[in-house]
Amino acid sequence: MSVIELGEYGADFTVHPYPYYAKLREAGPVHEVRMPDGFQFWLVVGHEEGRAALADPRLAKSPHVIGVRAPEEDIIGVHLLSADAPDHTRLRRLVTGEFTGRRVAALRPRIERLTADLVDAMEPAGRADLVDALAYPLPITVICELLGVPAADRDTFRRWSTELVTPTGEEDFTRSMVDFGAYLDALIEDKRAAGPADDLLSGLIASRAEDGDRLSGPELRAMAYLLLIAGHETTVNLIANTVRNLLTHPDQLAALRADPGLLDGTIEESLRYDGPVETSTFRFTREPVALGGTEIPAGQYVLVAIGALDRDPARFPEPDRFDIRRDTRGHLAFGHGIHYCLGAPLARLEGRIALRTLLDRFPNLELDPEGEPWEWIPGLLMRGVRHLPVRW
Repeated sequence: MSVIELGEYGADFTVHPYPYYAKLREAGPVHEVRMPDGFQFWLVVGHEEGRAALADPRLAKSPHVIGVRAPEEDIIGVHLLSADAPDHTRLRRLVTGEFTGRRVAALRPRIERLTADLVDAMEPAGRADLVDALAYPLPITVICELLGVPAADRDTFRRWSTELVTPTGEEDFTRSMVDFGAYLDALIEDKRAAGPADDLLSGLIASRAEDGDRLSGPELRAMAYLLLIAGHETTVNLIANTVRNLLTHPDQLAALRADPGLLDGTIEESLRYDGPVETSTFRFTREPVALGGTEIPAGQYVLVAIGALDRDPARFPEPDRFDIRRDTRGHLAFGHGIHYCLGAPLARLEGRIALRTLLDRFPNLELDPEGEPWEWIPGLLMRGVRHLPVRW
């Protein structure tokens, strides 16, 4: 099997990745690929094979199994996305004891109020960049309030987060991570000194398992880092992508306006059709692993293309059709297995509230024809646009 040169796809691969994934899938569900910088890994593009890979313990999340140390480990520490069982089991048990469904459900009135306030601020102008006006400030405010991050620090946090998710260079990436890690250490110490409080980070500091186990300082820092980054970057794109998908499919927008009961289905179909996470983070083969008739040797990097999996016609008929009435069960936008997204209920709640509020307040919401062309987020990890000009 020859190595696929992803660089040959050019910039169009960032804008329109799905036709390229379809061509790869037609040739087989698993391929060895190479990035323009020469980095090679294995890319999984078939739904059945990808779902299996996401839950296969032979595909580790810790790079230690192949003798590599993650660059952020010394700065941030080990978190849920870089740990395997039994360490992952322990960390997840400690955080899920605090990040409960009840805590998420209790956020609904606050999310509704924040959304209403943001839309109030948007309304007089008649047009806005949906990302800057709503899709970004809503989830960042929610996750920061949930964790107890002061409002004054959120603009700085946005700069760090943007650099860490879509790096512009190794030096800036490392500096952002160091600054973010130092900030989180100081925040944790402030909360320890302040004593018990209602926010999630204070709860994690105080939380103990039945056997007395608790998160260490580095583990708290790593957990806060993961929750803050994953807790808002993905939801920004969930909201913006869903609105973009509806505005570019007016028949589906009309169907939703005619039947608000299709709201949940709209969110799920958007997650499947053009979700916020294009690929998983890397996995590493502990031993040779056979996937879809291809044997991946031990010590290899493996990336599961979630966007490709959810467009697999073997799982979803007519996968390139956006259909809010579709049965979307089995989509993998939030992952699968022990690393299934901890924040999925919160992301869905924010997405539903944001979309319902927008459509209720702006009956003639549409893309702004005078807006700047879309700038797509670079890289393979995140799927979305930097700005989404709309008008009403």
